[in-house]
Amino acid sequence: MCAMPAEPERAAGSIRFTLRQLHCFVAVAEAGSVTGAAERLALSPSSVSAAIAQLEQGLGLVLLMRHHARGVTLTRAGERVLEEARDLLLRAGALGRLAGELAAFPSGPLAIGCLVTLAPVVLPGLLASFLARFPAVEPRFREGDQAALLALLEQGRIDLALTYDLGLEGRVRFTPLCRLPPHLLLGEDHPLAGRRRVALAELADHPWVLLDLPLSREYFAALFADAGITPRIAARSPHFELVRSLVANGFGCTLANIRPGSEVAGDGRRLLIVELEGTHRPVTLGFATAARLPSSRAVRAFIEHAAELAAQGRLPGTMAAGGL
Repeated sequence: MCAMPAEPERAAGSIRFTLRQLHCFVAVAEAGSVTGAAERLALSPSSVSAAIAQLEQGLGLVLLMRHHARGVTLTRAGERVLEEARDLLLRAGALGRLAGELAAFPSGPLAIGCLVTLAPVVLPGLLASFLARFPAVEPRFREGDQAALLALLEQGRIDLALTYDLGLEGRVRFTPLCRLPPHLLLGEDHPLAGRRRVALAELADHPWVLLDLPLSREYFAALFADAGITPRIAARSPHFELVRSLVANGFGCTLANIRPGSEVAGDGRRLLIVELEGTHRPVTLGFATAARLPSSRAVRAFIEHAAELAAQGRLPGTMAAGGL
């Protein structure tokens, strides 16, 4: 009996093989031949033979006995390796599926800008429902007027801005969610408080409280001009909640597009929402994103989530809003 030459000792961790080589080995073992495995894998027989030879060399083992015209059979070492190879390939497949799921699942930072009038009304509820679906997203948000939000987008300091379609001028991509027609806000002691609908022209002699923000001023001025009136401004503020409180306390009426969930001002006094007669230009609520930058998966998921809520009439602050 001739002694087999001793295999050179292998240092721990020096074994090298690939998943492709394992796939070829398992396929050959199951098919019983290199040709059958090559057909199954859509590879050439020479490629499969080379992969098996590389695997055997990497492991330092003879895995298959080749029989001319009769295919192959497993050695005892091959039988043991086959069992482990199948298990390893199953786990590798599970890892690949997990990686695909994680890649498809939105995660990571999301910088949100929001128009200052929308932030307290729309953003908290929208963000809470989004994070319930996608808890791996890490949001942060900033408030500002339209000019500030556009500057932040341009600088790349926010990923998207929840805002109106005012003053965009092609600088950004805009994804609309819903149209918000104007409505009238009155205090409960206002002379017209008992009316369900009021024509804008009827309010020419009544004092107004103006939401004094860039672009908002121009939007409301255009509505007044269309109605042929010059409003008598009694008070103004850039803060929507202060405007609401002033109206509730009788300083005048105002126009608004967004609808908070409560018809009570910040000081507890009641407000009345009255519809306007006729057709008036709405604003469109939506998301602005930088036109020059691709959107991340988290950005796309946030926009899609908001669009779903808007389509179902469940987006905070837009109840009874016009659809798209």
